Amino acid sequence: MTGAPAPQVCWYGDDFTGATDTLAEVARAGLRSLLFLSVPSPAQLERAGPLDAIGIAGAARGMAPEEMASELRAVGEFMAGTGARVLHYKCCSTFDSAPHVGSIGAAVRELRRHLPNPIVPIVGGQPSIGRYCSFAQLFARAGAAPEIHRIDRHPVMSVHPVTPMHEADLRRHLAAQGLAGIRSVPHIDYPSAADVPAVDDWIDRLLDTADGPLLLDLVDESQLAVIGRLIRRAAARAPLLAVGPSSVQQALARASPTPREGMAPPTPLASADGPVLVVAGSLSPVTARQIAAAESYARQPLVTERLLADPDYAAQQVQQAAAMLAQGRNVLAHTDKPSGAVNAEQTAATALATARLVADIVRASAQAGRRLNRIGIAGGDTSSQATLALGLWGLAFRCVLAPGVTVSVARSDDPVTDGIELMLKGGQMGGERLFDELAAGGG
Repeated sequence: MTGAPAPQVCWYGDDFTGATDTLAEVARAGLRSLLFLSVPSPAQLERAGPLDAIGIAGAARGMAPEEMASELRAVGEFMAGTGARVLHYKCCSTFDSAPHVGSIGAAVRELRRHLPNPIVPIVGGQPSIGRYCSFAQLFARAGAAPEIHRIDRHPVMSVHPVTPMHEADLRRHLAAQGLAGIRSVPHIDYPSAADVPAVDDWIDRLLDTADGPLLLDLVDESQLAVIGRLIRRAAARAPLLAVGPSSVQQALARASPTPREGMAPPTPLASADGPVLVVAGSLSPVTARQIAAAESYARQPLVTERLLADPDYAAQQVQQAAAMLAQGRNVLAHTDKPSGAVNAEQTAATALATARLVADIVRASAQAGRRLNRIGIAGGDTSSQATLALGLWGLAFRCVLAPGVTVSVARSDDPVTDGIELMLKGGQMGGERLFDELAAGGG
């Protein structure tokens, strides 16, 4: 990026839904931002214009360590080359990962090679979506239910089909992925954010004695300003890698010298101009409840086994959806619940198949004279694959529809997909009426 001003921050999302959540945070903090879907070309950067924050959405969460290292090498080289002081590796707020797939340890090993600062802050919670880290132990809400569960007893994440969480202590969880020597910083040690001199003195003493990963507790949003100031003061010494969910950006915004209060809020999402397509490839109980609660859609159940094995069946589903959309009806296509246990290979194959279905329906609808303007995709893996299948190269922030659920505007060289309003939703995110809200507007 020779000649261009350095962005304040860069981030890499290990899946697309999480990457758009971070896009929302940096945009609402007043930073000119764009989320690219791969390392951007010079032409794409020129089209984007001046940026304060540059994101790259990836799929590292579903990769083996060797594949992650290959992808993140190019990401690290690019982001370090921008001159940004903070490179944020955005992982899932539940930290679900494993030594063999989506390894956060493997990501840190590769990305920290490109940055001179030995300190690696790891932010362990995100209260805005019901994630808390206390004394290095991770807790999380399940969907919109009020109960908080220790992550190894969480009704969904403890039995995740690919990366079940069996350890609540993030130090032990990440050490199993090769990230050793993590120093825990408990929340009871944090000074009051209102006493800035005391905060700075505490931070400097901590940084002077730290070398390596720092796991930062987060149980209350009032602690974000202290964490953000710590990251900023550490980055002032040398560019650094920070790890965690979108709370990393929330913390940086709270500690920013530029106040957020003066910003004009984003315009709420209006009622959809034309029919809405939602495709759900998530097996989450939260998504299942959202499907059951949706009233403004024609439901289109998908037999997953046939979708994977029978091209004619897939083609029939595309034409069925396109025909209903041509009639002006909203369509909700969703995979069925498997009869047995699901392994990682089946999950990946299902995500790829549903992603192709999304792209094929969008193009079939356009060919039939009905260009779609708004799409929703449920499921982290499906969202990642579908965004690629649609041929997009970037996403701009539109609005937040629900905590952790962002609506973006597609950037593409194809007029069929450029400008589509796109909601990407992880399995655990959103209330029961989310899909109806996507069609009716809100946020």
